[in-house]
Amino acid sequence: MSKRDLYEVLGVPKNASAEELKKSYRKLAMKYHPDRNPNNKEAEERFKEVSEAYAILSDPKKREQYDRFGFAGVNPGGFSGNAGFDFNVEDIFGEFGFGDIFGDIFGGGRRSRRHTPRGRDLRYDYEYTLEDAFFGKEAVISIPRYSKCTYCNGSGAKPGTSPKICPKCNGQGKVLHSQGIFSISSTCSNCHGRGQVIDSPCSVCKGEGRVKKLSQLKVKIPKGAEDGLRLKLSGEGETPQGGGVSGDLYIVLHEKKHGLFEREGSSLIVSVPITFVTAALGGNIEVPTMEGRVKMQIPAGTQNGKMFRLKNKGMPYMGSGGRGDLYVRVEVEVPTSLSSKQKDLLKEFDSLYKEKNSPRQKGFTEKLKSFFS
Repeated sequence: MSKRDLYEVLGVPKNASAEELKKSYRKLAMKYHPDRNPNNKEAEERFKEVSEAYAILSDPKKREQYDRFGFAGVNPGGFSGNAGFDFNVEDIFGEFGFGDIFGDIFGGGRRSRRHTPRGRDLRYDYEYTLEDAFFGKEAVISIPRYSKCTYCNGSGAKPGTSPKICPKCNGQGKVLHSQGIFSISSTCSNCHGRGQVIDSPCSVCKGEGRVKKLSQLKVKIPKGAEDGLRLKLSGEGETPQGGGVSGDLYIVLHEKKHGLFEREGSSLIVSVPITFVTAALGGNIEVPTMEGRVKMQIPAGTQNGKMFRLKNKGMPYMGSGGRGDLYVRVEVEVPTSLSSKQKDLLKEFDSLYKEKNSPRQKGFTEKLKSFFS
């Protein structure tokens, strides 16, 4: 190792906190790790350098000695073999709490040896209707996935036989490689990380311990479910090769467009056409809801686009007993295909029309006069 200043090696000031040291080391170790830089001697040396620097500066006593006496204070004989100091890269990352992140790079240390293989998570996109979300529904889906082989019970071995412990890694799935003063583990090439070898493979799954098949599962669409909701079915993902813990299945819900109602969260909106006469004189109309028709009073002089609210007639709140509201948007329909008599009556009505009958038109006219004056 070069005798560069250890703070310079880690790229931190001499008054750097322990947290700053960790952060800098984590970044540099990931950058120069041999697994990320295969056959790169320079990167390997830099990795050793930053690891050794952190091993000293992360120890309060060694750091104090280094600050006072330099290299002589921490290792009079220099950095060779195990003189004065020994560490394992796995232990350093373990103290960070990054075991899951660096497990594949460093073999996971102690955690890796207890690690149980986990299958792949799966995603399934499911289209549902507004009625499904209003009333709730139990749906059945079919999904292709790797499931445990029932013939060999997931062992991958021919019935009557059993897998054997891998002689190369002694069942660990990892082999340890020493590189100078530290050691790095890698996946066992003999058993490919399974820790076991199979002499007589299962004739059904060919030693994988799993088979691909179409599985049918029940999925409950909850009341009030909204577009984009993810439902998690634990353990319903794929079974890993060689056995282990199955992954999870995520159902992503997509709501189909409804022919009558618009939805905004727990609120529903419905557009109802009414006649010019009903809008002018008022009257009762029938309004559709998710549970049937209800009557609603239209006040006289209702304008086109007016919104009315019917409380508790919207969508259920998911996970509770409440309900949203239904908003009724009235659309005043202009009559078409008029008969001669109807036209005559409308002309007569127009002749009797007063300015006070159209306050909005009167206000608009006044604004036009002001604008062009």
